[in-house]
Amino acid sequence: MASALTAARNRFHGNLVSRHTLSLSADNVASNADSSQNTSRAIALSVARDLTAQIVPTKLTGQRAGKQFEEAVEDFLAETFPMFQALRPGRWTIENVGGSRAEYQISKYEPYAHLADLAKAIENDRTLASVLGNSYEISPDILLLRSPEEDGSINYQRELVDADSGQYAIIRKANQERLIVHAIVSCKWTLRSDRAQNARSEALNIIRNRKGRTPHIAVVTGEPSPSRLASLALGTGDIDTVYHFALPELIKAVDQTDNDEAINMLRTLVAGKRLRDISDLPLDLTV
Repeated sequence: MASALTAARNRFHGNLVSRHTLSLSADNVASNADSSQNTSRAIALSVARDLTAQIVPTKLTGQRAGKQFEEAVEDFLAETFPMFQALRPGRWTIENVGGSRAEYQISKYEPYAHLADLAKAIENDRTLASVLGNSYEISPDILLLRSPEEDGSINYQRELVDADSGQYAIIRKANQERLIVHAIVSCKWTLRSDRAQNARSEALNIIRNRKGRTPHIAVVTGEPSPSRLASLALGTGDIDTVYHFALPELIKAVDQTDNDEAINMLRTLVAGKRLRDISDLPLDLTV
């Protein structure tokens, strides 16, 4: 019998297939492929067939597919992350805020609450806006949030905190009641044009504008091309790790292409710990 995580991974793929996020055209072009690139088409077709994607008359628009991919990742994390409560105790909330960009969502939470005041100041001062530009803007897709703890919970086994110490720690509900950002997950169904650089820029804003510990910064993608994956995954200092929606299937598909450049690039990403499978994400978030 499959493990709970493997079963959840299968349901994640089933979600993508049943909602036609992952689909095939009548001429066998997968919905996440770049139809102008032979290698992309071949790799994406192999992965899509392994995941039992179906032929559909018309593939979803890019915006619709991207939104459904976000929702599938959100559902997968909501199902799997609580499984590992023994590794990472706490009271957790998972929010998909990708469709709420009109509001400055992240300023509702620690360690980014100060950004609400900054946003208001910029709205009222054009000079300040011209100086800062968008260097403070963070528009995540999915947030993994932890609730602050009551002193009764912290002191459950022994008296650890009181009124004389730990007076500013955000984990104590006695000090503040906002949820705490534990992880920020960006979802990119494909990596076309400047999407990779947008993800990097946002990651740097997350790091620069925090007032506290840096949250996990992850990107989940369905991109089939190793070179495009490398444009986002290679290097360190911004994004923690890139997660592929079907890494074992991707490795198999790339190996079948006999494209040495693509094979070597993908092996570099995996061996260099820059690219992992979607099933690794909930475990990595417990660290």
